[in-house]
Amino acid sequence: MRISAWILLASSLITTQAIAAPDPADWHAVEEQAAGQTVYWHAWGGDANTNAYIEWVADRLANQHDIELVHVKVDDASSVVSRVLAEKSAGNDDEGAVDLIWINGENFASMKASDLLFGPFAERLPHFPLTRPDEHPEMRTDFTVPTEGLEVPWGRAQLTFYYDSERVETPPRDIDELLEWVQENPGRFSYPQVPNFLGTTFLKQALISLAEDKEALYGPVEDADFETVTAPLWNYLDALHPYLWREGRRFPESGSAMQRLMGDGELTLTFTFNPSSPAAAVADNQLPPSTRSYQLEGGTLGNVHFVAIPFNASHKAGAMVTANFLLSPEAQAHKQDIDVWGDPTVLDVSKLDSEAREAFADSQEVPAALSPEDTAETLAEPHPSWTERLEEEWLTRYGNR
Repeated sequence: MRISAWILLASSLITTQAIAAPDPADWHAVEEQAAGQTVYWHAWGGDANTNAYIEWVADRLANQHDIELVHVKVDDASSVVSRVLAEKSAGNDDEGAVDLIWINGENFASMKASDLLFGPFAERLPHFPLTRPDEHPEMRTDFTVPTEGLEVPWGRAQLTFYYDSERVETPPRDIDELLEWVQENPGRFSYPQVPNFLGTTFLKQALISLAEDKEALYGPVEDADFETVTAPLWNYLDALHPYLWREGRRFPESGSAMQRLMGDGELTLTFTFNPSSPAAAVADNQLPPSTRSYQLEGGTLGNVHFVAIPFNASHKAGAMVTANFLLSPEAQAHKQDIDVWGDPTVLDVSKLDSEAREAFADSQEVPAALSPEDTAETLAEPHPSWTERLEEEWLTRYGNR
């Protein structure tokens, strides 16, 4: 009787261990384990199109893999990182509440440094080779930090400005011209309240353009003379703020809020981190047909966004199958469709086989008039340590106005 009990206990432990840490090299076994699991995906929930896309993903996963995907909507991924860290401190190594996380470079660096991530697994996903990482090294780097198979690319972003061509004859083409334009057109431009990620992106774009020591931005901030490197940025913002919307005393909450202000005619020039979003907004009658988009001369900040699996995720197999589906031509083409989301693909479509390319053939492409004019070079993100320091300094200088 005791022997039978020990056998049952041992069997239970082995099963639990297999479910907790499936081998991504045995993909058939991963899919078998994933069937019937519920995957809790903690992802930004601040955009209706993004949320609708994740609902579509959930339907596909349910039908194709018998996985229930639950979108846990979050405002800031840092809160999810804190939750995983708290679980680790409490000794919860196998039954974490977070199975998958949509993560940015700053939080990825933090989780990687604290050993909070499962893997490496990303490059063993069947669809990962479709990104052609040897030809596109950005698929293996996040804010200068090597991903080392700990996260999966699933979308692209690049800072893109857009304007109402019936009200703006010649938009500013670089960061210096932007200051001149805003001073000549007071109240017609703004940027989101920091630490909103798009607001912080604007700070980094301006800093890259203005800083004399640009190389310092790509190493840890503690190794640089922060005050000297960032002085041109604060001088620039001091000159810019009095001419912003609401005279810089208030800032829009987000990129979506800026888009609404554009649609209402309060702003005539603004920006987004999704090159396709102005076209998607025009198609959805949220922006006027006279909207045009462009990128600054000399390049604009861009990156790849990723998903990752925490070290203690309860449903790692389901999370891996979900991440692999997000990389499928079907999911990538649907996401890129401007009638759906308009988020650019991470796949190298030119290298896909004819069957895979068909998934993109039916996607609604961005109209030529709304494609970024003079598409610019993508500037690499600074080292993630700069993000927090810039946000702290911005809040000290301007946050209490």
